[in-house]
Amino acid sequence: MASENWLHQDFYKVLGVAEDSSEADIKKAYRKLARKYHPDQNPGDEAAEKKFKEVSEAYDVLSDPKQKEEYDQIRKYGAAGFGGAGGGFPGGFPGNGNFTYSTSGGAGINIEDLLGGMFGGGAGFGGAGRSAGSFPGGAGGFPGGGFSAPAPKGEDATTSARITIQQAYDGAEVSVFRPGGSQTQVRLPRGVKDGQKIRARGKGHPGAGGAGDLIVTVRVDSNPVFDREGDNLLVHVPVTLEEAVKGGVIEAPTLDGGSVKLRLAAGSPAGRKLRAKGRGFVTKKGTGDMLVIPELQLPTNLTPEAEAALDAFFEVAPQANPREDLLRKAGD
Repeated sequence: MASENWLHQDFYKVLGVAEDSSEADIKKAYRKLARKYHPDQNPGDEAAEKKFKEVSEAYDVLSDPKQKEEYDQIRKYGAAGFGGAGGGFPGGFPGNGNFTYSTSGGAGINIEDLLGGMFGGGAGFGGAGRSAGSFPGGAGGFPGGGFSAPAPKGEDATTSARITIQQAYDGAEVSVFRPGGSQTQVRLPRGVKDGQKIRARGKGHPGAGGAGDLIVTVRVDSNPVFDREGDNLLVHVPVTLEEAVKGGVIEAPTLDGGSVKLRLAAGSPAGRKLRAKGRGFVTKKGTGDMLVIPELQLPTNLTPEAEAALDAFFEVAPQANPREDLLRKAGD
């Protein structure tokens, strides 16, 4: 919404940029000045605080394409119309307010359409039947106050939080650092991932229109038992030679404090995953599964009798070279 300041404040000059500057240049100039005059950097300095508000107001307008377009139109057509006594336009404003200012190129702009939103009025800028001369201060006057741009919010800030895989599974409330070194509590949702960014509203840098947000980057520590694959929970479970050969039921731990039992088929290939439905991470998009990867645990410290029995087994059940096919493929 248009502000009274728009008619006499040069926002481009406040930010030190040209009128044809890009959005990136405007943003860069604002950030430089905001850091320079920010109240946190200038405690008790009223002049710096005033300058910070001016810079924030200028950026609030020029960073918004719609407001910038309206501001540029008012600067181009409105300044002459309100710069002198009696309205400044030749002949003043007609009583119905429907005055059209024409440029040399013949393009017209309706002043009521341009500035009507500033006063919330219809005909004559202030509602039906009100003429330009009915405003306080005469035809060229303006209401004394009530027309100010929204105060800008403070900038967003960034921080990080390190959690365990158990906290990622359950969700957790963690303590993180805010700008200036203070701490605050942030709630992390169930199923949060390593590297995910969580936005804590209103916990960033302070500003005239309220504090910005705090962006928390989550880091999940590794775990000796559990791992994550998408939204699936991954766990490696050792199995005996007998279980691998004959098959059987194996038990695996879960992150909810319990366990799950799964059937391992006889002679299952190494690395084949067993799936427990719905035992993975719970997120807004759904629930993952638990993937159990059997890992062969070979027997050690065999007795002489066991070694003899194993040798007898290999004689009656000779093993083919499992790398033969790999070598053939590599040579093709």
